[in-house]
Order: sequence, then C-alpha cells, then structure tokens
Amino acid sequence: MLWRERTGALSTQVLQEFYVVATRKLATPMPRPAAREIVALYGEWPVVQVDVPLVLGASELEERHRLSFWNALIVEAANRSGATRLLTEDLQHGREIEGITIENPFA
Repeated sequence: MLWRERTGALSTQVLQEFYVVATRKLATPMPRPAAREIVALYGEWPVVQVDVPLVLGASELEERHRLSFWNALIVEAANRSGATRLLTEDLQHGREIEGITIENPFA
C-alpha cells in the first residue's frame, strides 16, 4: 500500500538498521549489493535525517513515554515526517504516541 500510494517515509536510522540486520543478523544474510539496492530503493521515499534536534526530541520522548532511546528516535522521525501511523514490530500494536498510531505489520 505504501509503495502504491507513495505515502511512506523513513529515517536514516531505519535504513542503517535494515542494512545491518539484512547483511549480518539473518540466518542467511543478504548479499551486501542486494541490501544496498534495497536501501537505494527506499531512499527514494522521503527520508528524515537524524540530526541534533531529532536526537534531543527523541530524548524527551524517551523520558515522557518510557521508550527505549532507539524506538523514541524512530517515533520522533515519524512525527517529524508528518506520519500518523508507524509500522514496527518493536512497539505495542495499537498504542498511540504523540498522535502516531503504532501498527505491527506482522500482527
């Protein structure tokens, strides 16, 4: 749906995490050129850069909502992008944080 409607956005952190997991942590790691190709494809979406204001906002979100810092960074990037939904398996499905509804695509 996100590809078809061109409504997705992500952060540089998500691209980095994808690359590491895909090439190092899977039972059968993805070849690095294939992983780079996927990163490049997703890089065509709007990408939120992790910068100092994002880190500071995430640190406040972490404290306010009792999140891990890394999850708070993803939520803050989603907030900055204007998202109303965040697809992740790392947070509670259905939870709302700062106006963003968490959806587990595997639930």
